[in-house]
Amino acid sequence: MFKKILVANRGEIAVRIIRACRNMDIRSVAIYSKEDQDSLHVKLADQRICIGEGPAKNSYLNMERIITAAINIGADAIHPGYGFLSENADFVRLCQEHGLVFIGPSAQVIDRMGNKSMARKTMMEAGVPVVPGSKEALHELGEAQELANQLGYPLMIKASSGGGGKGMRVVKDASEFEFQFTLAQRESINAFGDDAMYLERYIEDPRHIEIQIIGDDAGNIVALRERDCSVQRNHQKLVEESPSPAITEDIRQSMNRDAVLAAKTVAYTNAGTIEFIMSKDNSYYFMEMNTRIQVEHGVTEMVTGMDLIIEQIRVAMGEELSFKQEEVQLKGHAIECRINAEIPEKNFMPSPGLVKHLHLPAGNGVRVDTALYSGYRIPSEYDSMIAKVIVHAPNRQEALQKMRAALNEMVVIGIESNLDFQFQIMRSPIFIEGKATTSFIEDYMIYSSRK
Repeated sequence: MFKKILVANRGEIAVRIIRACRNMDIRSVAIYSKEDQDSLHVKLADQRICIGEGPAKNSYLNMERIITAAINIGADAIHPGYGFLSENADFVRLCQEHGLVFIGPSAQVIDRMGNKSMARKTMMEAGVPVVPGSKEALHELGEAQELANQLGYPLMIKASSGGGGKGMRVVKDASEFEFQFTLAQRESINAFGDDAMYLERYIEDPRHIEIQIIGDDAGNIVALRERDCSVQRNHQKLVEESPSPAITEDIRQSMNRDAVLAAKTVAYTNAGTIEFIMSKDNSYYFMEMNTRIQVEHGVTEMVTGMDLIIEQIRVAMGEELSFKQEEVQLKGHAIECRINAEIPEKNFMPSPGLVKHLHLPAGNGVRVDTALYSGYRIPSEYDSMIAKVIVHAPNRQEALQKMRAALNEMVVIGIESNLDFQFQIMRSPIFIEGKATTSFIEDYMIYSSRK
């Protein structure tokens, strides 16, 4: 049993983990930058320690300072949340070297699945459907051009170490390949220090559907059904829901089987997500694996009734999963809207600043994960997401209405946010009909206030 867990993150996910620790009677330790000294996660934790200031590289990405803080304060384990060091294999190894349990998968699995081209190769060999493309990493322009001509256009150039849309380009024909490949590779080097790239056939207007999985050290792996994350902008998710309105029960069962196969192939432990894209003809393909808890894990919790953070901690302590595959029952429909401090009308420009007044929606089936409070100053150094509004109802139609009511009720004064923009999405006929693809925002959304 862990007695003390250091939370190596900030914002709403740090608050979420601290509350889970409290529910398990485990003491929590918050790390924070000087800019975050008044943050809610700092106030809620049992202990707290400042590890730097300014950009994340000086604080939340500083592995040595985090490890030193954990040792000095007597922590047994570190929960990384999502982002920052959550998928950094070197950090996992550093934890192990100092006798700290990393609440997540092993460094070997992160190495294998975190590298996108290596993950593709692994899934191909396992028999999981993969988008046609390169099997090995590409470093040279010449070999990439040769393969591109074999695959045909349009195609996608992607960074092997990529994420969040960095190092990713769509190429429509051979005339622009050299420019786009060079540009994507340069971006990958700058963002990840890695020039390894890979190619995929471009799937037009796909659905983005992911399967939540979790495994333990005994080899048990369970799929917790799907989340539809098709509504996104610049490859950043804005709305997530479960179940997906786009798939049949046969496709759902097939995706779940392939997700479990993917996880078992790499002997996966703890929480993770297998991400698929689905074409217009309902063919689906493995895209990548996220070897961490996801931002949108609350959607799965609402439809399954399970606490994934508590389950993560139990697995990290060596316990077996508290449920079996046949016990996973999907109940009702859940939708999540990410609320960001940004201005949609100005190309989604970030809007940090002082929160002068805050009112959060509540009621049966309404959940808000946030680190906001009245009087809190949102720093400019970090991600702009400030809250996740999640609703649960017996069916999708009622969930949509409940989300519209929740967004209407939420008030954040002092900074700009995308609340109105999210409300528009919930009123869009395309989204209401369950037909939104990954190009939905660019093709259909306009930026005007809710009526």
